[in-house]
Amino acid sequence: MSRMRVAIADDDVLLREGLASLLERSDIEIVGQAGNGTEMLALVRDQLPDLVIVDIRMPPNHTTEGLETAAEIRKQWPDTAILVLSAHVEVEHAMQLMAGGSRIGYLLKSRVTNVEEFLDTLDRIAKGGTVIDPALVQELLGARRRHDPLAVLTEREREVLAQMAEGRSNAGVARRLWVTEGTVEKHVRSILTKLDLPEADDDHRRVLAVLAYLEEH
Repeated sequence: MSRMRVAIADDDVLLREGLASLLERSDIEIVGQAGNGTEMLALVRDQLPDLVIVDIRMPPNHTTEGLETAAEIRKQWPDTAILVLSAHVEVEHAMQLMAGGSRIGYLLKSRVTNVEEFLDTLDRIAKGGTVIDPALVQELLGARRRHDPLAVLTEREREVLAQMAEGRSNAGVARRLWVTEGTVEKHVRSILTKLDLPEADDDHRRVLAVLAYLEEH
């Protein structure tokens, strides 16, 4: 199996170098590093990496340059997997990112300290999954709104929904919650029915549908 080829964009040199070193020790090839969006686009054009890791805030304005870069990469090289890193939970930015299709993820920088979890995230995104940081999932699940669409869900269904939103398949949810895959399938059907969402075999569409519903209400 060929090594995953990754490009990294972050204006924080220490974080960027540390991330590159971590990945190289895990047998991932770093094809290049960039300090801003323009450099990253040139790097992707030259190297065509399997996956790019982009900081959400980069020069010149340190606002949403990472999102804009990710959107341009998705437009020009749709098969390139994308992971956007953020220092804080930003629901609006994450929702914009998740609308960009599969092979995409949003993760807090603090999550990088858990090496195994971070590598698992990269692997899932590279294989076509959608991964959303658990902290963001919990913020969405815990949001108190006048009309709470999640009020109809049982505690177990909320747990399953949180795992779904992190990009796990039914089998993955079953392993995580120590239940059978058949039980998870029943919970998923119940969740989609209660939230008035159409059933779909595609995990990514399912995640987007749930998040879109939460955001709209």
